[in-house]
Amino acid sequence: MKYGRVYNFSAGPATMPEPVLEEIRDEMMNYRGSGMCVMEMSHRSKVYQQIIDEAEQDLRDLMNIPDNYKVLFIQGGATLQFAMVPMNLMKNGVACYVETGAWSKKAIAEAKKYGDVHVVASSKDRNYSYIPNCDDLDIPENADYVYICENETIHGVTWPKLPNTKGHVLVSDQSSMFLSRPCNVSDYGLIYAGVQKNVGPAGMVIVIIREDLIREDLDPKVPIYCSYKTHADNGSMYNTPNCWAIYCCGKVFKYLKSLGGLEAMEKINIDKAKVMYDFLDSSKMFKGTVDKEFRSLMNIPFVTESAELDAKVVAATKAAGYDNLKGHKSVGGLRASVYNAMPKEGVEALVEFLKKFEAENS
Repeated sequence: MKYGRVYNFSAGPATMPEPVLEEIRDEMMNYRGSGMCVMEMSHRSKVYQQIIDEAEQDLRDLMNIPDNYKVLFIQGGATLQFAMVPMNLMKNGVACYVETGAWSKKAIAEAKKYGDVHVVASSKDRNYSYIPNCDDLDIPENADYVYICENETIHGVTWPKLPNTKGHVLVSDQSSMFLSRPCNVSDYGLIYAGVQKNVGPAGMVIVIIREDLIREDLDPKVPIYCSYKTHADNGSMYNTPNCWAIYCCGKVFKYLKSLGGLEAMEKINIDKAKVMYDFLDSSKMFKGTVDKEFRSLMNIPFVTESAELDAKVVAATKAAGYDNLKGHKSVGGLRASVYNAMPKEGVEALVEFLKKFEAENS
């Protein structure tokens, strides 16, 4: 790693690709002859309009987003979407949720403020270590949508296949696996992702929504900013958007295209995660917490025999230049987030360090 940087295994805000950071650095004081930094630039300027237009087009190219889907750049992060989804999509006031970890659990609690929420499947019985079978869910005919968190950042589980929604709209929180593998956008009514994990800096969410789901007949009490129509009608510029995050995300989209797109990224991510999982499967001190077929390629939680030893490992790794390996406060243990921008050599170096730690502390 250059510039004295550490290997940053944070779950978000997370590591970004070094070539992208270098390009941003080089444009910091004077963006392409404009005489100013993008952070200083009017969002109404022609220069900035080109930035946001290119970002959207590059994302459309990466994901092969159909023309009947809108791409929205919205402030508030993924957490605001816990409320915006039911505010906008609960036409009949009924929705189905699958509970697979901390983030789907939070989304369920928020949605209950707006209508009748059916938790149609849950993996709470085994501390969210697997994805429940969703081939034959009990979905009411009048359900407005079925909601999943496709990759649970805290518990490290991911969906190997999508649920059978029986013709109902599928909504997915893809925050911690966004752009990590190919995605058939047509399988979903709405996809959203907080960008601070796999794409850019914190403070924004990307929403990809099928046009027929954008409604005018919302409850008049819905804040104008919380209507998808507001953002769709104004090209994500109803108010000043998160200009800096959009600019940085646009850089990452171009970087991913240069690597060969999402098919290439998936191969890199499978290869990279295998290094960590192979170690956990062979270790006597460390063990993964997720059933093998549901393991995330992005977030890898693991534990030792005790909280005291977990803490000792965290301290040792941090001192050695492997940062943010402490598990989320709600579950403890350890967690390595190995997003797109984490190089394979970072995972290999961490594994070598953990092997050495195990040998010295057995």
